[in-house]
Amino acid sequence: MRNPYRYFKTSPAIIQLAVMMYVRYPMSLRQVEDLLHERGIDVSYEAIRFWWNRFGSMVAKKLRQRQRRLYQGPDNWRWHLDEVFLRIKGETYYLWRAVDHEGTVLHALETSKRDRHAALKLLKKRLKWYRAPETVVTDRLCTYRAALRRRDIASRQDVGRHTNNRAENSHLPFRRQERAMMGFR
Repeated sequence: MRNPYRYFKTSPAIIQLAVMMYVRYPMSLRQVEDLLHERGIDVSYEAIRFWWNRFGSMVAKKLRQRQRRLYQGPDNWRWHLDEVFLRIKGETYYLWRAVDHEGTVLHALETSKRDRHAALKLLKKRLKWYRAPETVVTDRLCTYRAALRRRDIASRQDVGRHTNNRAENSHLPFRRQERAMMGFR
């Protein structure tokens, strides 16, 4: 296999750092250039843009693999599942979300029905990427219980009044955007 960094004067570690900073964090090319300049690395933002075009997909793939390994580890112990109603062109749809114990949205799925099959679809998509959690935290919707019983996904299901706040809070940015679109400021 050929070395992709073969004809570059800059070391591969610096190229990977610059591309990772640009891909991973919400920064502009000039901000990445400034941060590298503070570390004593003199690189123009155009070089970073060229590196990003050339090596961005490779660095993004490594980041996804790293994230996947982290979620396969022992700390993948709790998922929070929730659904929210949407109105799209006058029709009701449901946005299902799976959130991990740190608040990261694992998956979002939009369906037209709110039944066991939709909950199973959400869980199946997540189990392709992540190991099954020890605990699934849900609200009192009975479709979750039916889907979890059907698949033997989690060893335990927590249901309570305020236990699913982590998933509920993941809907807040969406709700703010929805209210702004309706004219409520």
